Amino acid sequence: MQHLTKCHAHCNPRRRSVSRLTRTNVAAFSGLLALTLSACGTADSVDDPGTPTIAAPTVEPASLRTPNSAQEAMVGGTFNYDATKGGTVFGGTGLTYGVAFTPSANGLSAVNGRISGTPLAAGITTATIVATDASGTSVTNAFPIVAFAADLTAPILPSASFAYSDVRLPLPRHFTQAPPNVGSPQQADNTPALNAITDAGATLGRVLFYDRRLSINDRVSCSSCHQQQFAFTDTARLSKGFAGGLTGRQSMGLTNARFYTRGRFFWDERAATLEAQVLQPIQDAVEMGLTLDQLRTKLSITAFYPALFTAAFGTPEITTDRVGLALAQFVRSLTSVNSKFDRAFAPSGIPDFPGTFTAQELIGQNVFNGRAGCARCHGTNAHISDDIHNTGLDATVTEVGAGAGRFKAPSLRNVEVRGRYMHDGRFTSLEQVVEFYNAGVQNNGNLDNRLRGQGNAPLRLNLSPAEKDGLVAFLKTLTDNTFLTAQRLSSPFSR
Repeated sequence: MQHLTKCHAHCNPRRRSVSRLTRTNVAAFSGLLALTLSACGTADSVDDPGTPTIAAPTVEPASLRTPNSAQEAMVGGTFNYDATKGGTVFGGTGLTYGVAFTPSANGLSAVNGRISGTPLAAGITTATIVATDASGTSVTNAFPIVAFAADLTAPILPSASFAYSDVRLPLPRHFTQAPPNVGSPQQADNTPALNAITDAGATLGRVLFYDRRLSINDRVSCSSCHQQQFAFTDTARLSKGFAGGLTGRQSMGLTNARFYTRGRFFWDERAATLEAQVLQPIQDAVEMGLTLDQLRTKLSITAFYPALFTAAFGTPEITTDRVGLALAQFVRSLTSVNSKFDRAFAPSGIPDFPGTFTAQELIGQNVFNGRAGCARCHGTNAHISDDIHNTGLDATVTEVGAGAGRFKAPSLRNVEVRGRYMHDGRFTSLEQVVEFYNAGVQNNGNLDNRLRGQGNAPLRLNLSPAEKDGLVAFLKTLTDNTFLTAQRLSSPFSR
């Protein structure tokens, strides 16, 4: 104002004090003041409307825009990935990046959001990238990096699918025929109406069954514990899991698993269905070590699976339910129908055992069906168990099993090649098994009544050496070499 007053005095030396202006001179003074300001220049005005306004800079806070998806790597191979995806993963002003790895870096490192390195071992590493803006606000995005074993291969499948469905590969008449063939196991078929065996579904199941990708470190598959040449069981007493740990029980043979009226699975029947059972070893901390989310991730980034899922289910979507359905279809396709026992049946379904078996095998068959009573628990032409039983393995119950020391038993088909017997694998030969039932059944309080004799004591068969040898010989007639070597049931992966 001092400057303004001086300027006005210079331009109009006769000025009067503003305080002495009369009311009638206010308007004239206002006009004079405007002219004076114009003459003195607008550069000195604090309210100059011609001065440009400078806007404050816009600061965008950090935000997640396009998250990273699962990434595939290979043990021993070079991995290089921009976890910012060219700056599109996050939005924000002045972003800086950091990356953390859990449970370990597995040979990887990161600089400014770019991850690189050489994976050291098969497994899943979670990479968490953190974007921090200029104000210090952070946003994160976590995604898996799957390091696959270097020796994994794609499956080799025939151009025309193997036959698995009942339409293309029907069961023989002695498995399906109604009376007078009373040995049909058809009434014990546990196949759900909504998961009938299809060629495409069982093909997918076969690939899954043999694929080591279904374990956390790519070391074991379902077939590691269920080997075709041993009737889809393991000759070891206990099987080894992905890290070398041992299973709690002997691996159950899967031959004719389709036929069991109760429809439950595992020795202790803890799985209500086969569809539920096949997913449990995958998640087991000893056996395969994956979570179901990790299972989906590994299969989803494996190139050959979308087409197999599309063939089986109509779309490429990979879900754990579909994995369970396909694996169950393959396991139910493991029917053994071409043993010497089966070949005794004419095309009509009427057997000619005297014309097929040796004299020793006929003795054993008579013992099996008669005095020994084996057929009461292992019935039908599929030689399947009828129920869970306490067979008196010990004087006191050491394992509860399905309750009161009772256990499920697998079909006796291919029993000769299994190498281990009972839920704990305690016996190593058929001769030991026969001798146990002949003279070794223990009297515990929950012993099955069919194994009790006079005075409620454990049954003693008192079989002669010839009868015991005959029984072993008969059990060997249940061996199906076609089943044990069939390509449609073997691994599709080359090693």
